[in-house]
Amino acid sequence: MMKWQPRPLGLLLEANARERGGAEALVTSTARLTWSQLLDRARSAAADLQARGLGHGDRVGILMGNGEEWLSLFYGAALIGAVTVPVNTRFKASEIAFCLKQSDAKALYYAETFLKIDFGAMMPEVAAELPALKRVPLGSVDWKAAMKPVADPSPDDLLLIQFTSGTTAYPKGVMLTHDNMLRNAWAAGTRIGCRAEDRYFNCRPFFHVGGSTLSALMSLMFGCCLVTLPTFEAGAALEMLERERCTLISGNDTIFQMLMGHEDFRKRKLSLRGGWAASGPQTMRAIIDKLGMKHVCAAYGLSEASPNVVMNDWRDPEELRVQGLAKTHEGLEIRISPEGEIQVRGWSVMKGYCNNPEATAKAFTEDGWLRTGDLGEIVADGRLRMVGRLKDVFRVGGENVAPAEVEEVLLAHPAVETAQVVGVPDARLGEVACAYVSLKDGARATEEELTAFARARCANFRVPRYLRIVADFEAIGMTASGKVQKAKLREHALKEFNLGGVT
Repeated sequence: MMKWQPRPLGLLLEANARERGGAEALVTSTARLTWSQLLDRARSAAADLQARGLGHGDRVGILMGNGEEWLSLFYGAALIGAVTVPVNTRFKASEIAFCLKQSDAKALYYAETFLKIDFGAMMPEVAAELPALKRVPLGSVDWKAAMKPVADPSPDDLLLIQFTSGTTAYPKGVMLTHDNMLRNAWAAGTRIGCRAEDRYFNCRPFFHVGGSTLSALMSLMFGCCLVTLPTFEAGAALEMLERERCTLISGNDTIFQMLMGHEDFRKRKLSLRGGWAASGPQTMRAIIDKLGMKHVCAAYGLSEASPNVVMNDWRDPEELRVQGLAKTHEGLEIRISPEGEIQVRGWSVMKGYCNNPEATAKAFTEDGWLRTGDLGEIVADGRLRMVGRLKDVFRVGGENVAPAEVEEVLLAHPAVETAQVVGVPDARLGEVACAYVSLKDGARATEEELTAFARARCANFRVPRYLRIVADFEAIGMTASGKVQKAKLREHALKEFNLGGVT
């Protein structure tokens, strides 16, 4: 394998334009851009930033859906050494203002509206918090401006400040460098076998590291075409996957379950061969057998590690990939604490949380390892098996239960599309399992049937005491990156089953 050569983002973009300028670089719902055209747009975005007095080290917010504008602004900021602050499109005005203030942002480029959300109407409230902030509606960007020459940024310069995806009241800004993100994209892309002729479909929002590092920057690193939609919707994604003959895709278990459970899935002819998935064995098996992704790789990571920590090689035996038994990248190390927590150190670990030294100190052990908050174990050959979130584990009569263990059992039922499990209070046992499931289109099952199915396949203390079938998880609580928020799901369960007073 070739050795990594540190470099800033702009040099890669310029190399792609020089070496494969006429090849497609980006396909969105509104544009098709070659590498030369993408470089031109990035340079114009850089010029627009320069015209507004922004330059090296300045922080620039981007608030809009996936598209050519988002990527051009991100790459344009990188060309002049400015730092992108991606803003979650589900944030309200106060959350937008918090992230921009916390990151010392000097400007915000935003879409006036997105998914019927009126961001323009939020700007007065944002301005009240940050009167000096330059607010730039997308329509006012000069896409024909000429960029002034600048010195290339250093690979160790900050590239992006990633705010964690809202599972806490106050998101923390993860500081990542050009080298953090580009090397991570290169290492993960090498493991999945990414190549220039691939067409990579991105399911994740660009404001998430799954969309920025592991989709956009992976495409940039290997020179392949990136295909994306403004936001993920399973039916539209299946149509685009077929039309654009995409060969790679990536995402978490919920995204893949939504694709395979959609009513259009059977009629689409897909060309997928591989990619990566952060999923359990049941979903990994379905991805191979139903989506035809024979070379799919299991992945684990977190924003604070740029994000990928372990990834299978696409040539690993299928059973290792299905079971999620993956190895760390060269130069990264993992260990398991006495409490079972996965801890990481090495080149992909963040520089810290922006303007938050207290949180940064808590994120690391005394000897410098990043605390992930995830449970895992190291098995034969140094491979990692991720078990679940440390904070999500609950105790039933003294027995530890990881939600993923119960979810895997429920996902084995042929009617189940998605399963989510949380612990809820119980007067006798302390806590018991509570499950919410959605069914595949056209499938039928009762709550009693699913509970009996679980009882026949796992220990009594893991069997859900409470189980509900729901249409989806949108109303209950999902992050924009497609993850169900366990804290909100637990709050919902406490109300639905009237468990608030149980001690």
